[in-house]
Amino acid sequence: MQSMTGCGTGRVQRNGWEVTAEIKSVNHRFLDLGMRLPRNIAFLEPVVREETGKILKRGHVDVFLTVRSTETSAVQISVDEELARQYCEIGKELEGTIGAEYDLSVSRLLALEGVVTLTEKEMDQSLISGMCAEAMQTALQQMTVMRGKEGAHLKEDLRIHLDAVAALRLKVLERAPKVVTEYREKLEERLKALVTEGVDPARLAQETAIMADRCAIDEELARLESHIAQMRGFLEAEGEIGKKMDFLIQEMNREVNTIGSKAQDTEIAKHVVDLKSEIEKLREQIQNVE
Repeated sequence: MQSMTGCGTGRVQRNGWEVTAEIKSVNHRFLDLGMRLPRNIAFLEPVVREETGKILKRGHVDVFLTVRSTETSAVQISVDEELARQYCEIGKELEGTIGAEYDLSVSRLLALEGVVTLTEKEMDQSLISGMCAEAMQTALQQMTVMRGKEGAHLKEDLRIHLDAVAALRLKVLERAPKVVTEYREKLEERLKALVTEGVDPARLAQETAIMADRCAIDEELARLESHIAQMRGFLEAEGEIGKKMDFLIQEMNREVNTIGSKAQDTEIAKHVVDLKSEIEKLREQIQNVE
């Protein structure tokens, strides 16, 4: 079982370049991938999507990529000497024509537009894409390990709540037959108090049968038992099981609601409240299962 919460980092250095991939994920119904890539490395988006899709099936995933040159000469400086000479000539002409003092120093000359040009080292997109794939794989491996550890804790917690649901179901199962018996006894006592003649056994049996039919919860309890067994099976399964477990939780909740509405018994109603509480705890935890 895998959780959808985790993080990982991968870093690759080669041929004067360094690529770093950082990944963070939280729960989400589907695989939702978010990236923040500068324009100069936007070509890496397909690589990120492909590598992520190989490993992750669900979750909101944020990916942060950085690409930098590790060489000191990554930025080249070039000087346009001809343009600098023209600036100087124009400065001297202005000194003669308008009488201004010529004070163009080298430092000021270098600051003039176009004199100095900075050129960054050109990226080899094929090389950077390969390095990005490696960095992503390392980050995803770290994330998978972390999600696996979190998944183990989730499994144990889910098992505890599932055991509680099973125990409460048994209490309802034991109580259910007594509801009809107690109803028959109470009905018989009321009839005896209201009539002077003896109670008609046939009529009493008929009323008891109608009551038993109305509050029969055998089918709901059987289906709830089946759902519990399926959920136990999912706890030991691998792959994408979160959606299936979420659907099963809805079915369990539906059966418990039906039991509560049909049972017409105070003790069973208390068990139903506890069942719904445990099922809600299961549902909350399942939201984090991949």
